[in-house]
Amino acid sequence: MSIENFLSGNDEKINQLLQFTALVDKMTAIERRTLLVDGRRRENDAEHSWHIALMCMLFKDYAPEGTDIAKSVQMCIVHDLVEIYAGDTFAYDLQANVNKETREQEAADKLFSQLPGNLAKEIRSLWEEFDAMETKESKFAAS
Repeated sequence: MSIENFLSGNDEKINQLLQFTALVDKMTAIERRTLLVDGRRRENDAEHSWHIALMCMLFKDYAPEGTDIAKSVQMCIVHDLVEIYAGDTFAYDLQANVNKETREQEAADKLFSQLPGNLAKEIRSLWEEFDAMETKESKFAAS
C-alpha cells in the first residue's frame, strides 16, 4: 500500500497531515553511523531525533538563560526530516558534503510542500533556524 492511498477522507487538510505523518515514518529506515548505546546496531534518524529532543528536555537546566526549550525540542524533531529525500550525510564524508546544502534545500522544497500552507512555513522555518545555528535555541538543540 502506498502513502498516497493509505489515508483519505473528506477533509483535505486532515488528509495532508495524515499522509505527511505516514511519510515521515521513512525516517525509521534511514540508518546513521552512530551505534545505539548497547552497540547492537546503528541508530536510525527517527531514534536520533527522539533522543536529542528528549535530551533537550532533560538538560534544560544547562541551556543558556532565556532559551525557549519547547522550540529547541521542536527543532530536534524536525531537523533531519529532509533526509527522507536527501539521505543522511556523514559529517566526515567530504565528497557527500560537497553538495549537501543543495540536496537538502531541494529535499526541503519537496517535503514541506506536502504540508498545509502555514504549517509548511512553520516547520520549514524551524528546520532553517536549526540549520543556520545562530539562535540560542538552535545551538542548544544541536549541542
